[in-house]
Amino acid sequence: MAEPIVIYGAVLSPFVRKVAFFAEEKGLAYDIRRFRSADGFFPEFLACSPFRKIPAIDDNGYTLCDSSAIVAYLDAQYPHPALIPSDPRARGKVIWFDEYMDTILASAGLKILFNRVVGPKLLKVPGNEEIARQGEAELPRPLDWLESVVPESGWLIGDRFTLADISVACMVHTLGLVGFGPSSERPRTLAWFDRVAARPAWQAVMAHEMPLPA
Repeated sequence: MAEPIVIYGAVLSPFVRKVAFFAEEKGLAYDIRRFRSADGFFPEFLACSPFRKIPAIDDNGYTLCDSSAIVAYLDAQYPHPALIPSDPRARGKVIWFDEYMDTILASAGLKILFNRVVGPKLLKVPGNEEIARQGEAELPRPLDWLESVVPESGWLIGDRFTLADISVACMVHTLGLVGFGPSSERPRTLAWFDRVAARPAWQAVMAHEMPLPA
């Protein structure tokens, strides 16, 4: 019997959360593990991620890092249910939403998360408030765009739940941790996120997320 997939990282990271949520929707067994201690990075993590990127996985000897690479592998290795469509146009849109999360929404949101939460509260290093404010200034445009394309019902790619919903929801949740989550100002986004949050797989992933220090 195969061992659970090892996921190195912490669910506070939207990228680690994405892989865990994806695995939950697939019905895959996984084990989230720490990747470093006060003395440095664990050798088993570095064997999976030589450039120290999280998340990284070890799937019974197959190692890989980077959340987008990992979910592409998982969807091919464990094809049911398919979360990345095979239809070319739907697939293209799903990959776009994943990229939007990784390089546009995250670019703004993580400036806030790191400089107001991760740095000062978890790593005990001073945050850069100027960079956090820069992130705030960058957020409205991508959030307004999301509000303009979110459907009134269903999911981002028609009536099918896909990686698009997983990726974007993981970053939207992170924005909520720093005070910029979905609200009545963007009602379609709020209703869509509530639909995601009602899924059992999402609730299972949230059970792994530790509350942030005050």
